[in-house]
Amino acid sequence: MISYLKGTVAAIGKSGNNRSILILEVNQIGYELQVPPRLLQQLPEMGEPIQVFTHQQIREDHILLYGFASAAERDLFRQLVSVSGIGAQMALALLDTLGLPDLVQAIITGNTRTLCKTPGVGNKTAERLALELKNKLKQWRQDAGLVIGASTTPSPAIQEDVEMTLLALGYTSAEVAQALHTLSQHPQLAKTTNAEDWIREAIAWLSQ
Repeated sequence: MISYLKGTVAAIGKSGNNRSILILEVNQIGYELQVPPRLLQQLPEMGEPIQVFTHQQIREDHILLYGFASAAERDLFRQLVSVSGIGAQMALALLDTLGLPDLVQAIITGNTRTLCKTPGVGNKTAERLALELKNKLKQWRQDAGLVIGASTTPSPAIQEDVEMTLLALGYTSAEVAQALHTLSQHPQLAKTTNAEDWIREAIAWLSQ
């Protein structure tokens, strides 16, 4: 089992099925890793060193490597794929759409609405995730010393207004979810209950 790789970024791109691929060169060997799209945005310049935590999946016809920015992300991925009906692609989509803190919090609190923001995740899948992983993730979060910071996520009513407005403007569900996740880290928005403020900030972030 390969736990992590330290090397330099040789190439990034998309596979034929639109999966995000990182080629990491380690001691003159290029390792192909499938990664969450958000990891590609965090990579250093080509040729710069980086450490990527990995999960190795061995099948009869080939070996797959998945890469993550942290050991916690990698370990959460393993928890997700242990659930019946959750494959590697859906686990990556959950991590990419929600991010580790919000994903863990949503599962522990049984927030199926948040989980369903991930493309391909329906109510039944979200309920199964919460049911099977709630207690496991509570203990894992405690053992790992994972601190979930306070969130400034808007109230359900405001969030619904923001989502409906952005979807009407042509943004995808994944883009909207990522915008709300990013804005939830901005403490200045915690003081406003005005949906227009959230919409304006979301559009500004999405237009970058």
